[in-house]
Amino acid sequence: MPRERYIEAGRITNTHGVSGEVKIEVWLDSPDFLKHCGRVFIEEKGYGFRTAKIQNRFLIAGLDGVDSIASAMELKGKHVYIDRNDAPLKKGEYFLQDIIGIRVTDRDGNFIGTLAEIFEAPASNVYVVRGESEHLIPAVPAFIVSTDVDNGVMTVDLIEGM
Repeated sequence: MPRERYIEAGRITNTHGVSGEVKIEVWLDSPDFLKHCGRVFIEEKGYGFRTAKIQNRFLIAGLDGVDSIASAMELKGKHVYIDRNDAPLKKGEYFLQDIIGIRVTDRDGNFIGTLAEIFEAPASNVYVVRGESEHLIPAVPAFIVSTDVDNGVMTVDLIEGM
């Protein structure tokens, strides 16, 4: 399963301060994760971080070459991407975009369907698996046995009515 090089990581919601910093709404696990990537891409142009500080679910960042309110304002509303090669993933971790389209089977290897969508819910993400029927599967260890991104297979335990 080919993986895209760039991963959508957030959106610039506003400027911050007078030196050209921007406020990035982070869509990754945490603003700290984005900070440790070291750079972002906006409309295919790379920007290193001059400064980066965390404020709730936001990253307040000074980007290389963006040194005024006017230049920061030009980026407002734009989406921010990271290069997956910059992403500090640990063994066994993956990006959600990497499991969209993965085959979903039960422990016996029976095909259940394909992971079509992921809904974010307060308790956990919910995977929408479509096959002969549609299944909503909470993304928790009680139901997700294993996820093998390299081979494109997720193994799950279903309960009746799921």
